[in-house]
Amino acid sequence: MLNINDIMETIKMIQEENLDIRTITMGISLLDCCDSDIDRSCEKIYDKICRRAEKLVSTGEEIEKKYGIPIINKRISVTPIAMILAASGGNPVKYALTLEKAAQTCGVNFVGGYSALVQKGFAAGDEELIRSIPEALTVTDHLCSSVNIGSTRTGINMDAVRMMGGIVRRAAELTADRSCIGASKLVVFCNAVEDNPFMAGAFHGPGEPDCVINVGVSGPGVVRAALAKLPRDAGLTEVADLIKRTAFKITRMGQLVGAEASQRLGVPFGIVDLSLAPTPAVGDSVAHILEEMGLDMCGAHGTTAALALLNDAVKKGGVMASSHVGGLSGAFIPVSEDAGMIDAAAAGCLTIEKLEAMTAVCSVGLDMIVIPGDTTAEVISAIIADEAAIGMVNSKTTAVRVIPAIGKQLGEELDFGGLLGHAPVIRVNTTSPEVFIHRGGRIPAPLQSLKN
Repeated sequence: MLNINDIMETIKMIQEENLDIRTITMGISLLDCCDSDIDRSCEKIYDKICRRAEKLVSTGEEIEKKYGIPIINKRISVTPIAMILAASGGNPVKYALTLEKAAQTCGVNFVGGYSALVQKGFAAGDEELIRSIPEALTVTDHLCSSVNIGSTRTGINMDAVRMMGGIVRRAAELTADRSCIGASKLVVFCNAVEDNPFMAGAFHGPGEPDCVINVGVSGPGVVRAALAKLPRDAGLTEVADLIKRTAFKITRMGQLVGAEASQRLGVPFGIVDLSLAPTPAVGDSVAHILEEMGLDMCGAHGTTAALALLNDAVKKGGVMASSHVGGLSGAFIPVSEDAGMIDAAAAGCLTIEKLEAMTAVCSVGLDMIVIPGDTTAEVISAIIADEAAIGMVNSKTTAVRVIPAIGKQLGEELDFGGLLGHAPVIRVNTTSPEVFIHRGGRIPAPLQSLKN
């Protein structure tokens, strides 16, 4: 039962503390769109997406009006396109342009799924799609891409890792006149999940239903505001309990919106991803939550411990609020999208090494980090390999979304605009890993993969 205090508290969260639904994402299977003729396949894909997602944006807007809850993004995720390409062959960029056209027709913010799953090796269509990613992200505005190069079960495909270093760099080079935006729409995963509603890594996994609605909630500002009311000498158990209670309220709102969208659109409700997703807006920062716990600045010693507490408490609170929690769920640390992290990186307190340590306990990985434009493909591949190793050994999702700032060096800045924000170029260790990266092959799966 809700009482008047609960209602007023939620209104305050929305009006003053940046509470919102970050995304409603419709996942659409394209497996029935496979065709040996790529042009025919593209027609099927366009028709199915437009049929399924025709009312996605208008439904989101109606729910916003009904409940007064901001829904920032309406998005679509699709079956990894490499799987469709395996049937048709041809130029994969045709699929990219088809997805872009469908996104524009439906009016969504992003469409994700220009993806390949190559954790154990390359199947038909995989290499062709991966090599096309830089061009695909250059000729589209709404398309997002991801590649899964490792998992706890399979180990790490180092041939794919080697390839992705060059792909990330090329995506940045081709969009250098647009703040290297191509690289910001490309994520390299280990242990990618099939029901992630957040971009740029969303795709509709082969184990998902034909069509499904997934919801991603936000709320860093709400958690920080709650912690600000605690005495400075409150114990960390009390801090964790407060975060759990707050995450419960945030997730209940996501559950409400997801169920409503599912009913209106006539498709199954999938999951609530209860991740704390920051924005560059003041008061909507994960870094500021950590600082509210008692750190002078995010990146100081103690940051990883504080983030572990936050991530755990968010998950525990969220799973009590919904029977269908999924996706990534926890705390995101995208540097360019978090006002507190932008400040900490600019001050030199938050380094890429510290961010890597933090990824061992948070939801994703090295996210929206701007690195010097002359960073080599091999160094980028090595960054990917290190992050994948953390995910593989710890049985968790990790990812890399770094943006080489072509033509820029330390101290300069890239500005992406909107939710992607802006970030300073930060230092990267340039000691060469070239011989290690070019060995190729696979890093074997760890012992903990043998669970059967």
